[in-house]
Amino acid sequence: MDVTLNYIIVIFLIGFVGSFISGMVGIGGSIIKYPMLLYLPPLFGLAAFSAHEVSGISAVQVFFATIGGVWAYRKGGYLNKTLILYMGISILIGSFIGGYSSKLMSEGTINVVYGILAALAAVMMFVPKKGIDDIPLDKVAFNKWLAAALAFLIGIGSGIVGAAGAFLLVPVMLVILKIPTRMTIATSLAVTFISSIGSTFGKITTGQVDYIPAFIMVVASLIASPLGAKAGQKMNTKVLQVILAVLILATAVKIWVDIFLSRQ
Repeated sequence: MDVTLNYIIVIFLIGFVGSFISGMVGIGGSIIKYPMLLYLPPLFGLAAFSAHEVSGISAVQVFFATIGGVWAYRKGGYLNKTLILYMGISILIGSFIGGYSSKLMSEGTINVVYGILAALAAVMMFVPKKGIDDIPLDKVAFNKWLAAALAFLIGIGSGIVGAAGAFLLVPVMLVILKIPTRMTIATSLAVTFISSIGSTFGKITTGQVDYIPAFIMVVASLIASPLGAKAGQKMNTKVLQVILAVLILATAVKIWVDIFLSRQ
């Protein structure tokens, strides 16, 4: 694909918008940027990326986007170090397995995996989460081994699609582990950063990364993710939950509609 000014602008804007939202709601951004990279470039006269290319670009971009988000949340007591340790190690192992094994899968299979993960996340985001934000940050408790097991499974699935798994980590932390919203957002970014190490390494070692668009997305991420994180710290937690739920639901619907149409 020729690298024109139009190409650079389109890829940069996709990275910027996705990373701003990801920093705001505590996700790596692939839940947004994966479909954007698949569907938007052709609308602007650019060649379409394949599912393998999109997952590779997403994996690298998420690595840098989460660095910016975690840096913005480093103060305020929102990072739960125990949760980061247990979920981080497990998701790192799982994401490497998923990222490496994705080379053996067809593009249709990758899209189906992504659709299943998005659908599960969407369902969980609409489960009532009463009272979790009334828990003092220094009184938060959770089942460590359950957290580790869930993170491992999320890592395998997210490694396949290069999404780092934050769009599943957030509802799992909120609904199953009962972690307060702002702690969930900050901690999920840190866990996602660890996850992205495994998925990025898996994608790079199997030659699934297109480095030019990945670099453009990285630059956009480093600018936009901290800005989004700062905006998220000022927003009502219920509003943040609704934004994330709508984004995940819309993406799940879009992916499944396209999977269904492609098989007609």
